[in-house]
Amino acid sequence: MEWRGRRQSDNVDDLRGSDDGAYGGGGFRFPIGGGGGLGIGGIVVVLFLSWVTGINPLTLLAGADAVVNGSPSRSVQQQPARPPANDEMTAFVRTILAETEDTWTEIFRANGQTYKEPRLTLFSRQVQSACGFASSATGPFYCPSDNRVYLDTSFFRQLSQQFGASGDFAQAYVIAHEVGHHVQNLLGIMAKYHQVRSTMNETEANRMSVRVELQADCFAGVWGKHTEQKGILDQGDLQEALNAAQQIGDDTLQRRGQGYVVPESFSHGTSAQRKRWFQRGFSTGSMRSCDTFSPVYQQL
Repeated sequence: MEWRGRRQSDNVDDLRGSDDGAYGGGGFRFPIGGGGGLGIGGIVVVLFLSWVTGINPLTLLAGADAVVNGSPSRSVQQQPARPPANDEMTAFVRTILAETEDTWTEIFRANGQTYKEPRLTLFSRQVQSACGFASSATGPFYCPSDNRVYLDTSFFRQLSQQFGASGDFAQAYVIAHEVGHHVQNLLGIMAKYHQVRSTMNETEANRMSVRVELQADCFAGVWGKHTEQKGILDQGDLQEALNAAQQIGDDTLQRRGQGYVVPESFSHGTSAQRKRWFQRGFSTGSMRSCDTFSPVYQQL
Protein backbone atom coordinates (compact mmCIF):
# COMPACT_ATOMS: atom_id res chain seq x y z
CA MET A 1 0.00 0.00 0.00
CA GLU A 2 1.43 3.36 -1.07
CA TRP A 3 0.50 5.28 2.06
CA ARG A 4 3.64 7.39 2.61
CA GLY A 5 3.44 11.06 1.68
CA ARG A 6 -0.35 11.19 1.90
CA ARG A 7 -2.49 13.33 4.20
CA GLN A 8 -2.39 12.45 7.89
CA SER A 9 -5.32 12.90 10.24
CA ASP A 10 -5.17 15.32 13.15
CA ASN A 11 -7.75 13.22 15.04
CA VAL A 12 -5.14 11.07 16.81
CA ASP A 13 -4.25 11.30 20.51
CA ASP A 14 -1.05 9.53 21.53
CA LEU A 15 -1.07 8.31 25.13
CA ARG A 16 1.69 5.75 24.76
CA GLY A 17 3.95 5.91 27.75
CA SER A 18 1.27 7.56 29.87
CA ASP A 19 0.83 5.94 33.27
CA ASP A 20 -2.68 7.16 33.90
CA GLY A 21 -4.31 5.55 30.88
CA ALA A 22 -6.61 8.48 30.38
CA TYR A 23 -8.81 7.22 27.59
CA GLY A 24 -9.32 3.49 27.11
CA GLY A 25 -9.42 0.56 24.76
CA GLY A 26 -9.44 -3.08 24.02
CA GLY A 27 -10.82 -5.63 21.63
CA PHE A 28 -11.15 -6.00 17.85
CA ARG A 29 -14.78 -5.14 18.52
CA PHE A 30 -16.99 -2.54 20.13
CA PRO A 31 -18.10 -2.72 23.76
CA ILE A 32 -21.55 -4.20 24.33
CA GLY A 33 -23.77 -2.20 26.59
CA GLY A 34 -27.34 -2.45 27.80
CA GLY A 35 -30.27 -0.23 27.14
CA GLY A 36 -33.76 -0.15 25.74
CA GLY A 37 -36.49 -2.73 25.98
CA LEU A 38 -37.92 -3.09 22.50
CA GLY A 39 -38.54 -6.45 20.92
CA ILE A 40 -36.49 -7.56 17.97
CA GLY A 41 -39.41 -7.58 15.56
CA GLY A 42 -39.02 -4.91 12.96
CA ILE A 43 -36.41 -2.75 14.70
CA VAL A 44 -33.16 -3.65 12.97
CA VAL A 45 -34.78 -5.24 9.93
CA VAL A 46 -36.71 -2.07 9.08
CA LEU A 47 -33.47 -0.09 9.15
CA PHE A 48 -31.86 -2.36 6.62
CA LEU A 49 -34.89 -2.68 4.39
CA SER A 50 -33.98 0.87 3.39
CA TRP A 51 -30.99 -0.62 1.59
CA VAL A 52 -33.10 -3.34 0.00
CA THR A 53 -35.70 -0.88 -1.26
CA GLY A 54 -33.18 1.80 -2.20
CA ILE A 55 -34.51 4.40 0.21
CA ASN A 56 -31.66 6.55 1.55
CA PRO A 57 -30.78 5.12 5.01
CA LEU A 58 -29.01 8.31 6.02
CA THR A 59 -32.17 10.29 5.33
CA LEU A 60 -34.25 7.86 7.37
CA LEU A 61 -31.79 8.12 10.20
CA ALA A 62 -31.14 11.85 10.05
CA GLY A 63 -29.90 12.97 13.39
CA ALA A 64 -29.24 9.43 14.59
CA ASP A 65 -25.56 10.16 14.87
CA ALA A 66 -26.33 11.78 18.22
CA VAL A 67 -28.23 8.76 19.52
CA VAL A 68 -26.14 6.29 21.49
CA ASN A 69 -27.76 4.89 24.58
CA GLY A 70 -25.54 1.92 24.99
CA SER A 71 -22.67 1.85 27.26
CA PRO A 72 -21.16 3.25 30.35
CA SER A 73 -22.78 5.68 32.63
CA ARG A 74 -19.73 7.08 34.38
CA SER A 75 -17.89 10.00 32.90
CA VAL A 76 -14.19 10.02 32.21
CA GLN A 77 -12.07 13.09 32.65
CA GLN A 78 -10.28 13.72 29.41
CA GLN A 79 -6.60 14.55 29.55
CA PRO A 80 -5.12 17.10 27.16
CA ALA A 81 -4.26 15.42 23.88
CA ARG A 82 -0.57 15.18 23.23
CA PRO A 83 0.81 15.37 19.69
CA PRO A 84 1.32 11.97 18.08
CA ALA A 85 4.88 10.71 18.24
CA ASN A 86 6.90 11.27 15.09
CA ASP A 87 7.45 7.62 14.22
CA GLU A 88 6.51 5.54 11.22
CA MET A 89 3.76 3.56 12.96
CA THR A 90 2.04 6.73 14.12
CA ALA A 91 2.37 8.18 10.63
CA PHE A 92 0.80 5.01 9.23
CA VAL A 93 -2.13 5.10 11.67
CA ARG A 94 -2.73 8.79 11.02
CA THR A 95 -2.62 8.23 7.27
CA ILE A 96 -5.06 5.30 7.31
CA LEU A 97 -7.43 7.22 9.56
CA ALA A 98 -7.24 10.16 7.12
CA GLU A 99 -8.07 7.81 4.24
CA THR A 100 -11.17 6.57 6.10
CA GLU A 101 -12.16 10.18 6.79
CA ASP A 102 -11.93 11.06 3.11
CA THR A 103 -13.89 7.98 2.01
CA TRP A 104 -16.75 8.25 4.50
CA THR A 105 -17.00 12.02 4.10
CA GLU A 106 -17.51 11.45 0.38
CA ILE A 107 -20.08 8.68 0.92
CA PHE A 108 -22.07 10.63 3.51
CA ARG A 109 -21.98 13.79 1.38
CA ALA A 110 -23.37 11.83 -1.56
CA ASN A 111 -26.32 10.97 0.68
CA GLY A 112 -26.84 14.54 1.78
CA GLN A 113 -25.31 14.07 5.23
CA THR A 114 -22.21 15.16 7.11
CA TYR A 115 -19.71 12.62 8.34
CA LYS A 116 -18.55 13.28 11.88
CA GLU A 117 -15.00 12.05 12.18
CA PRO A 118 -14.02 9.80 15.10
CA ARG A 119 -10.88 10.30 17.14
CA LEU A 120 -8.31 7.57 17.54
CA THR A 121 -6.37 7.03 20.76
CA LEU A 122 -3.03 5.24 20.76
CA PHE A 123 -2.15 3.70 24.09
CA SER A 124 0.17 1.15 25.64
CA ARG A 125 -0.55 -1.59 28.18
CA GLN A 126 -3.82 -0.30 29.62
CA VAL A 127 -6.25 2.56 29.31
CA GLN A 128 -9.56 3.97 30.54
CA SER A 129 -12.35 5.16 28.27
CA ALA A 130 -16.00 6.14 28.46
CA CYS A 131 -16.67 2.44 27.84
CA GLY A 132 -14.53 1.29 30.78
CA PHE A 133 -11.08 -0.03 31.50
CA ALA A 134 -9.20 -2.39 29.17
CA SER A 135 -5.73 -3.77 28.69
CA SER A 136 -3.68 -4.29 25.57
CA ALA A 137 -4.57 -7.99 25.66
CA THR A 138 -8.10 -7.17 24.55
CA GLY A 139 -7.01 -5.59 21.27
CA PRO A 140 -8.35 -2.61 19.30
CA PHE A 141 -11.93 -1.43 19.77
CA TYR A 142 -14.42 1.35 19.19
CA CYS A 143 -16.28 3.04 22.04
CA PRO A 144 -19.66 4.45 20.92
CA SER A 145 -19.98 6.57 24.07
CA ASP A 146 -17.04 8.81 23.17
CA ASN A 147 -16.80 8.14 19.41
CA ARG A 148 -13.22 6.92 19.69
CA VAL A 149 -11.20 4.09 18.22
CA TYR A 150 -8.62 2.70 20.67
CA LEU A 151 -5.46 1.00 19.51
CA ASP A 152 -2.32 -0.38 21.09
CA THR A 153 -0.10 -0.81 18.05
CA SER A 154 1.52 -3.84 19.67
CA PHE A 155 -1.59 -5.62 18.35
CA PHE A 156 -0.11 -5.35 14.88
CA ARG A 157 2.92 -7.39 16.01
CA GLN A 158 0.56 -9.98 17.47
CA LEU A 159 -1.44 -10.00 14.24
CA SER A 160 1.71 -10.76 12.28
CA GLN A 161 3.69 -12.99 14.64
CA GLN A 162 0.93 -14.93 16.38
CA PHE A 163 -1.86 -14.93 13.83
CA GLY A 164 0.25 -15.00 10.67
CA ALA A 165 -1.44 -11.95 9.17
CA SER A 166 1.27 -9.52 8.13
CA GLY A 167 1.28 -6.54 5.81
CA ASP A 168 0.27 -2.90 5.94
CA PHE A 169 -3.15 -3.52 4.39
CA ALA A 170 -3.89 -6.17 7.01
CA GLN A 171 -3.22 -3.48 9.60
CA ALA A 172 -5.30 -0.97 7.67
CA TYR A 173 -8.19 -3.48 7.68
CA VAL A 174 -8.11 -3.53 11.49
CA ILE A 175 -8.44 0.27 11.65
CA ALA A 176 -11.09 0.35 8.92
CA HIS A 177 -13.12 -2.30 10.79
CA GLU A 178 -13.22 -0.16 13.92
CA VAL A 179 -14.13 2.91 11.87
CA GLY A 180 -16.89 0.73 10.40
CA HIS A 181 -18.36 0.56 13.91
CA HIS A 182 -18.25 4.35 14.03
CA VAL A 183 -20.23 4.46 10.80
CA GLN A 184 -22.77 2.11 12.39
CA ASN A 185 -22.92 4.44 15.35
CA LEU A 186 -23.61 7.46 13.16
CA LEU A 187 -26.34 5.56 11.31
CA GLY A 188 -28.06 4.61 14.56
CA ILE A 189 -27.46 0.90 13.99
CA MET A 190 -25.48 0.44 17.18
CA ALA A 191 -28.16 2.10 19.30
CA LYS A 192 -30.79 -0.18 17.75
CA TYR A 193 -28.62 -3.18 18.49
CA HIS A 194 -28.26 -2.22 22.15
CA GLN A 195 -32.03 -1.91 22.37
CA VAL A 196 -32.88 -5.30 20.92
CA ARG A 197 -30.14 -7.32 22.62
CA SER A 198 -31.61 -6.63 26.06
CA THR A 199 -34.53 -8.87 25.09
CA MET A 200 -32.32 -11.76 23.94
CA ASN A 201 -30.73 -14.72 25.59
CA GLU A 202 -26.97 -15.19 25.30
CA THR A 203 -27.07 -17.30 22.15
CA GLU A 204 -29.38 -14.87 20.36
CA ALA A 205 -27.27 -11.91 21.46
CA ASN A 206 -24.13 -13.58 20.13
CA ARG A 207 -25.81 -14.15 16.77
CA MET A 208 -26.82 -10.50 16.59
CA SER A 209 -23.29 -9.48 17.57
CA VAL A 210 -21.95 -11.53 14.66
CA ARG A 211 -24.19 -9.63 12.26
CA VAL A 212 -22.95 -6.30 13.65
CA GLU A 213 -19.29 -7.37 13.36
CA LEU A 214 -19.68 -8.73 9.85
CA GLN A 215 -21.23 -5.48 8.74
CA ALA A 216 -18.20 -3.62 10.11
CA ASP A 217 -16.07 -6.00 8.01
CA CYS A 218 -18.19 -5.16 4.97
CA PHE A 219 -17.87 -1.44 5.66
CA ALA A 220 -14.11 -1.94 5.88
CA GLY A 221 -14.30 -3.55 2.46
CA VAL A 222 -16.26 -0.58 1.11
CA TRP A 223 -13.45 1.67 2.32
CA GLY A 224 -10.92 -0.70 0.73
CA LYS A 225 -12.65 -0.40 -2.65
CA HIS A 226 -12.57 3.39 -2.54
CA THR A 227 -8.89 3.21 -1.58
CA GLU A 228 -8.16 0.90 -4.51
CA GLN A 229 -9.81 3.40 -6.84
CA LYS A 230 -7.23 5.98 -5.76
CA GLY A 231 -4.54 3.70 -7.18
CA ILE A 232 -2.58 3.36 -3.94
CA LEU A 233 -3.01 -0.37 -3.33
CA ASP A 234 -0.27 -2.77 -4.30
CA GLN A 235 -0.66 -6.22 -5.77
CA GLY A 236 -1.37 -8.59 -2.92
CA ASP A 237 -2.92 -5.99 -0.59
CA LEU A 238 -6.41 -7.44 -0.89
CA GLN A 239 -5.07 -10.88 -0.01
CA GLU A 240 -3.39 -9.41 3.08
CA ALA A 241 -6.75 -8.16 4.34
CA LEU A 242 -8.54 -11.39 3.47
CA ASN A 243 -5.86 -13.39 5.25
CA ALA A 244 -6.27 -11.20 8.34
CA ALA A 245 -10.04 -11.80 8.26
CA GLN A 246 -9.32 -15.54 7.92
CA GLN A 247 -6.96 -15.61 10.89
CA ILE A 248 -9.28 -13.78 13.30
CA GLY A 249 -12.48 -15.69 12.58
CA ASP A 250 -14.09 -17.10 15.73
CA ASP A 251 -13.74 -20.70 14.57
CA THR A 252 -10.07 -20.29 13.68
CA LEU A 253 -9.26 -18.55 16.98
CA GLN A 254 -11.12 -21.16 19.04
CA ARG A 255 -9.54 -24.05 17.17
CA ARG A 256 -6.11 -22.50 17.67
CA GLY A 257 -6.69 -21.70 21.33
CA GLN A 258 -8.66 -24.69 22.63
CA GLY A 259 -8.64 -27.27 19.87
CA TYR A 260 -12.39 -27.19 19.16
CA VAL A 261 -15.10 -24.71 18.28
CA VAL A 262 -18.31 -23.68 20.04
CA PRO A 263 -20.52 -22.01 17.40
CA GLU A 264 -23.03 -20.78 20.00
CA SER A 265 -20.31 -18.60 21.51
CA PHE A 266 -19.26 -16.91 18.25
CA SER A 267 -19.46 -13.12 18.47
CA HIS A 268 -17.57 -11.95 15.36
CA GLY A 269 -18.23 -14.61 12.72
CA THR A 270 -16.36 -17.50 11.19
CA SER A 271 -13.28 -17.02 9.07
CA ALA A 272 -15.33 -17.75 5.94
CA GLN A 273 -17.97 -15.20 6.91
CA ARG A 274 -15.48 -12.47 7.72
CA LYS A 275 -13.67 -12.98 4.43
CA ARG A 276 -16.92 -13.11 2.47
CA TRP A 277 -18.32 -9.87 3.90
CA PHE A 278 -15.08 -7.93 3.53
CA GLN A 279 -14.83 -9.18 -0.05
CA ARG A 280 -18.44 -8.21 -0.68
CA GLY A 281 -17.84 -4.63 0.47
CA PHE A 282 -14.62 -4.49 -1.52
CA SER A 283 -16.26 -5.83 -4.67
CA THR A 284 -19.20 -3.43 -4.64
CA GLY A 285 -17.87 -0.34 -2.87
CA SER A 286 -21.43 0.23 -1.65
CA MET A 287 -22.90 0.32 1.85
CA ARG A 288 -26.11 -1.06 0.39
CA SER A 289 -24.34 -4.38 -0.15
CA CYS A 290 -23.60 -4.68 3.59
CA ASP A 291 -27.06 -5.79 4.72
CA THR A 292 -26.09 -8.44 7.26
CA PHE A 293 -29.48 -7.98 8.96
CA SER A 294 -31.66 -8.85 5.99
CA PRO A 295 -34.38 -11.49 6.52
CA VAL A 296 -32.76 -13.42 3.68
CA TYR A 297 -29.30 -13.26 5.30
CA GLN A 298 -27.89 -16.80 5.20
CA GLN A 299 -25.76 -19.03 7.40
CA LEU A 300 -26.50 -17.49 10.78
